[in-house]
Amino acid sequence: MNALVQREAAAIRQEWLGRALSTLPADRPAVEAAVSALYRLAGLSPPRFHWVASPLAALATVPPGLSHSPEHPDRWPLLTRFAELKDEWCRTVEAGMRRPHWALDRIVQQEVFLPLQRSISSCLLPPLRRAHSWGAPGWMRWDRTHYVSRIARYDALRRTAGLVLDAEQERRFELWAAVLGSCHWWWPDEHVCVVSERPVALHTEVAGDDGEVRPHHASGPAVRYADGWAVHAWHGTQVPSWVIENPTVERIADEVNVEVRRCAIERLGWGAYIEQAGLRLVSRAPDPGNPGSELRLYDVRRGTKVLLAVNGSVERDGHRRRYGLTVPAYLNDPIEAAGWTYGLSGEQYATLLRRT
Repeated sequence: MNALVQREAAAIRQEWLGRALSTLPADRPAVEAAVSALYRLAGLSPPRFHWVASPLAALATVPPGLSHSPEHPDRWPLLTRFAELKDEWCRTVEAGMRRPHWALDRIVQQEVFLPLQRSISSCLLPPLRRAHSWGAPGWMRWDRTHYVSRIARYDALRRTAGLVLDAEQERRFELWAAVLGSCHWWWPDEHVCVVSERPVALHTEVAGDDGEVRPHHASGPAVRYADGWAVHAWHGTQVPSWVIENPTVERIADEVNVEVRRCAIERLGWGAYIEQAGLRLVSRAPDPGNPGSELRLYDVRRGTKVLLAVNGSVERDGHRRRYGLTVPAYLNDPIEAAGWTYGLSGEQYATLLRRT
């Protein structure tokens, strides 16, 4: 029984992930009809719709009827009202759940809710975060209003656990599903609703065993919109465009962000980086934690060395990834350096059966 529910839930997760990460043009009539109905549920008249090509465009223009600067979340008070409307619906659905539903909900959470939440956070929040000039305090309201993971969870319970919604709950489910599955981010105001088209390109890679994905593209933008605005990502890490399109030793040396620097080196390739940067090899030794591989310790800059190692586990493409770890300059033994990265001594690291 549980195995069947797992398979069905995984299929539902993929269905919702496909909707959320779709690069098809938005279904504007469906979105406008559903959002107008949600406005009525909130006690408001349907808004005028202002469609834009990207999240950046949504926050760079002030459409007629919008009386404030669109950038800051505090200036979108209806976010809270729509979040509460969605939360209210969720509470009524959960009030009708019985013991069998809750028992299967553990599987649904693992197979549907959590992977979707991680995938959306990784793939769709970076463009929104980059478009806005503000920080963390406002994110929760977008999460509660827009995320597909909660709607997908109840959909999975309907389809796998026999959860029955009453007529009004079903109607609200269809409204939220229509919005979340038919467009990109949207910004509700009393008289106008700003809605972003979906990206025209979205490149991802599988990032775990539970179906989640993350943005990655080795030769161009990971997320690109029709107006040319784009976001670059390297194995899930958002990076400046030069990291993907023109990484150089000089730019890497000038980069202060450690993660961006790491991504740029990996994009260039450790072999090319070591050669072009003229790094001096301090010492090398067989890796006792990864038989058949070698540890190499290089001087990078004053006060810093880098340990070049090979991943202990095989990547999905069948290769083992080479990676560099920054270590203190006083370390001259690569095995001591490897142990330091694990909080171990060199002798302790040497006794590892195998690291991952």
